[in-house]
Amino acid sequence: MTRPIRLGVLTPSSNTALEPLTSALAAAVPGCSAHFSRFTVTEIALSDRALGQFDDSKILAAAELLADAKVDVIAWSGTSSGWLGFEADRRLTERISERTGIPATTAVLALNELMALRDIRQLALVTPYTADVQRRIIDNYADRGIEVVAERHLDICINHDFALVEPEQLRTLMAEVAGARPQAITTFCTNLRAAPLADAVEAEFGIPLLDTVSTTVWGALRAAGADPGVVKGWGQLFGWR
Repeated sequence: MTRPIRLGVLTPSSNTALEPLTSALAAAVPGCSAHFSRFTVTEIALSDRALGQFDDSKILAAAELLADAKVDVIAWSGTSSGWLGFEADRRLTERISERTGIPATTAVLALNELMALRDIRQLALVTPYTADVQRRIIDNYADRGIEVVAERHLDICINHDFALVEPEQLRTLMAEVAGARPQAITTFCTNLRAAPLADAVEAEFGIPLLDTVSTTVWGALRAAGADPGVVKGWGQLFGWR
């Protein structure tokens, strides 16, 4: 009998995209299921109020609820460290593990690990965010030696509304940034319906798509001791080691 694998996933409260997508990805792994805990996130901006949504104490409270389900890993499926700074996610995962005794990862830490595996230094960035948030992400990657060679953003700040962006519009944005010939494209927001586009986008442009819902699952499976390579049809990243 296959050992059950339970992925614990921390979810922004107003997100409607990542749960069905994560569950579909988990279903591709025998015996795997995804379980979710929410905390309040309604706006993505650089104001004190918006940044305060990502206070660790709120996230840790949600993580403790997942621990009650005896999940194998707790993953923050959110991209906040893109503008807060990557150290925020490293600190958060340490605190989650200290508090619960469960391994932890995040969408962005997994994305960065994937890029390190393939020595990706030129990245294209597609987000729904506002220009100031986008600039902060670009600057944080520049500090890591990763150049964002093309970017598109939609100037939306209401988190709920990110999921309303049609996949066809996302594919158009990806086509536009693909012209810069980056080593990878990231759809950097876990409330976008982008993950299912990976195979088609990669076939058309010959560029890997690193969607952050998918990177979360990749990182969570590795942390749980499972093989992400079992996942087929969601892009080449699941075969990266």
